[in-house]
Amino acid sequence: MIADKTLDEWIQEHPILKNITIGDEVFWCNPQYDRFESAQTRISFSETHIKAAEERLNRFAPYISRVFPETQKTGGIIESPLIRIPNMQQGLVKEFKGEITGDLLLKCDSHLAISGSIKARGGIYEVLKHAEEVALQNKLITTDEDYIIFDSDKFRRFFSHYSIAVGSTGNLGLSIGIMGAQLGFQVFVHMSSDAKQWKKDLLRQKGVSVIEYQSDYSKAVEEGRKQADLDPNMHFIDDENSTDLFLGYAVAASRLTDQLAELNITVDETHPLFVYLPCGVGGGPGGITFGMKQQFKDHVHCFFAEPTSSPCMLLGLMTRLHGRISVRDFGLNNLTDADGLAVGSPSDFVGKTLEQMISGVYTVQDETLYGLLRILSDVEKISLEPSALAGMPGVSKLFHTVEGKHYLEIHGLRQHMPKATHIVWATGGSMVPQDMMKAYYRKGVQLSDKDAISDKDAINN
Repeated sequence: MIADKTLDEWIQEHPILKNITIGDEVFWCNPQYDRFESAQTRISFSETHIKAAEERLNRFAPYISRVFPETQKTGGIIESPLIRIPNMQQGLVKEFKGEITGDLLLKCDSHLAISGSIKARGGIYEVLKHAEEVALQNKLITTDEDYIIFDSDKFRRFFSHYSIAVGSTGNLGLSIGIMGAQLGFQVFVHMSSDAKQWKKDLLRQKGVSVIEYQSDYSKAVEEGRKQADLDPNMHFIDDENSTDLFLGYAVAASRLTDQLAELNITVDETHPLFVYLPCGVGGGPGGITFGMKQQFKDHVHCFFAEPTSSPCMLLGLMTRLHGRISVRDFGLNNLTDADGLAVGSPSDFVGKTLEQMISGVYTVQDETLYGLLRILSDVEKISLEPSALAGMPGVSKLFHTVEGKHYLEIHGLRQHMPKATHIVWATGGSMVPQDMMKAYYRKGVQLSDKDAISDKDAINN
């Protein structure tokens, strides 16, 4: 039984579940999606909270610029480029055999400074906020001072009496560990079985304590939370429920507004914006979606992307059980090469908060991710880790699935699609070791060759 219903009863209520449970790729439109003004009334956060987060990051900018020299050219602001990828747009047309109108862009959080992934937004922000709060409580600073003073032996000695814990599949642990250790905190990263070895090795090189589990993400989070409960000086960063992570991610939207303006891209009723976001537990894409809706309201449409074996947010939204369900309840194994997306249960906080703001969710097979990784590398010379490609097929699915076409029709968007902008959010990849990235690429080539052979056989038969 799943919440007092059998699996067959759930499938009868939501027929698409039959495809989900056998691992098919699907595109699901959220029936709870509502206009911005109505959806916002159900949320306790507002643009004011995002501005406060942005101001805090600005206060820390001089410190970040000093201790991470790679951020000096941006004045200590951790931000990624937004670039057009016209060759990839044509690659998608060829791969999925269907036209795509409008402009396709890549938001390169894969190349964010310090930790090389989207987690550099929320993760680093929460560490900085915690550091500021502890320093203010102990009267070591005022918010009017130059935060460059955080780079001192005095502050590092002070923070060494405090610790931070987090459960992670990899990238969040990297951002928390690198930033926390730099400030002087003792950092404990609890990592699931699917976390890559190079990420564990890098953290240990930074002086971070890594605790490994032969289980999935949920176990890592559970153990991290237990550890923090026993230590009053330990701050647990809760990827499932943290409002600080959420708001740190949301800051991306106001910065994106400026980047779109620099590219002379308009977003309004006749120039809709579509954003495709890889989703694990939901904090990163959730925070960005919240920020985007504050900026662009009904003119932006945010779709989450999940592995076919780990569609936790899709199941949580569809059943409206949110964090009370697991993909295993529906017979899925939560095993995927998209390590950052290998999450069994979604964030209850994000699902409930954004239930009316998420346009929909689609799923992607690992083989699709590797194929797109290969194409992006060939045509745009950009290398991403497999999970970061999850956003890429969203635009094709929007145009060419029955459900995607239905979404465009019911929201009166079809006539505006030639002037639409599509942003694929690339979530990680720049820190992947070169030999591993080459192995990813070779796998993409092998799968493409296998598909080509299959197509040839089909033609011959």
